[in-house]
Amino acid sequence: MQRFVRIGALVGALVFVLAACGSSGGSKSSSDGGSKSGSLSILAWPGYAEDGSTSKDLNWVGPFEKQSGCKTSVKTFGTSDEAFQLFETGQYDVVSASGDSSLRSVANGDAEVIDTAKVTTYDQLTPFLRGKRWNTVDGKVYGVPHGWGANQLMYNESAVTPAPDSWGTVFAADSPYKGKLTAYDSPIYIADAALYLSKTQPDLEITDPYALDQDQFDAAVNLLKQQKPNIGEYWSDYLKEQEAFTKGSLVAGTAWQITTNGVQADTASPAVKAVIPKEGATAWSDSWMIHSGTENSACAYKWINYITSAPVQAQVAEYFGEAPANLGACTLTTDKNLCTTFHADDQAFYDQLSYWTTPTTKCLDGRTDVECKAYKDWTAAWDEIKGS
Repeated sequence: MQRFVRIGALVGALVFVLAACGSSGGSKSSSDGGSKSGSLSILAWPGYAEDGSTSKDLNWVGPFEKQSGCKTSVKTFGTSDEAFQLFETGQYDVVSASGDSSLRSVANGDAEVIDTAKVTTYDQLTPFLRGKRWNTVDGKVYGVPHGWGANQLMYNESAVTPAPDSWGTVFAADSPYKGKLTAYDSPIYIADAALYLSKTQPDLEITDPYALDQDQFDAAVNLLKQQKPNIGEYWSDYLKEQEAFTKGSLVAGTAWQITTNGVQADTASPAVKAVIPKEGATAWSDSWMIHSGTENSACAYKWINYITSAPVQAQVAEYFGEAPANLGACTLTTDKNLCTTFHADDQAFYDQLSYWTTPTTKCLDGRTDVECKAYKDWTAAWDEIKGS
C-alpha cells in the first residue's frame, strides 16, 4: 500500500496547516486555546490517525503533535459498537464516528455540539456531507465530515465466475462458494440484507434499510440466518480479511477499499476486484466528534482543523481508499484520478448509497403508523444470527 502514501511532498503544506492551527497547544481547561500545551486522546478507525506504528512512512499524527504542542495518543477500533463503548468511557477526546455510532453518542450525551466557527476548514468541506442525519441533530452540528466510501462486494476473479453483479453471490442459499464467503461482523450488516431485499422482494416495501418494521426486520434476519452456513468467517479487522483473501480461504464478501488495495498490492495474492452490485450498497460517511466531557477542547479543535485540511486529507484518502471531505485534497493526491475514482464531488453517486445510521423506534423513512426496530433489537438479532 506504499503507493498510496506521499509524505515528503506534502511536508511544506503540512507545516503551513499546523502553523495556521497554532503551535502553542491548548490549555487542558480551555476551549478557546491558550499558551499552555495540552493533550489529546484520539479514537479512530484504522488508517485515520496513523502515527508511524503501522509504518514509519505513515505518520500524520507526529507532525501534528510536534507543531501543535498537543501530546497525542491514538486508539483504534474495529467496529462502530466498539467505538461507541470506548467513547462512552470519557477516556477519549475525539472520535471518527460512523453514522451507526454517532447518533447513539449524541443520545447518550457523550458528544459535544461543535462550534463550526472554530473549524477553519468547515466551509471547505463538500456541502453534501454537512447537515446529514448522522452528524447534525435538531440543527446542531455534532460531527465534522471526514470522508466516505461504500461497502463493496470484493471477489477473487479466478475463483468467482462469472464476475458477480449482484449481492445474490453472498446471499444465495445454494451458493457454490459455501465456506468461503465473508460478511462484516456487526449488527449494522442487517442493513445489507435489507437493501438486497428492497430490490429483490419489492412487496416488503423497504425504502430505507435502517428503518425496518417487524415484518421487514424478520425478513432481513431470516435471510442472514440462511446465509450463515455459507459464511467461512465474519470480519471486523480488515487486515485479517485481507490475509484470508490473500491466502484464498475467502473468495467473496463485503469489503472496504483499503482491503482491496492491500490484496491487490500483494504480488503473491490472487487477483481480486471490488464492485458496487446492481442493488446498490451500504456505505459509511465518517465525522469527527468531540467528547462532551473533554478537558482538551483546544487540542480537539486543532486536530479537527488539521485532519480535515486538504494536505492531510490527501494522505488519508490515498492510504485508506475513500473520498475525502475536503475537495482541496483532490489536487494534492499522487493519483490524480483518485477523487474521480471515489466520486468525491459526485453528489448523485453519493446519494445512491445507503449510509450507516443508527436505527430507532421512530422510523427514519418517515412512517408514523408503525414502530421500527431500534438498534438494541438489531444487536439482539445479530447475536441470534451468529449463534444459529
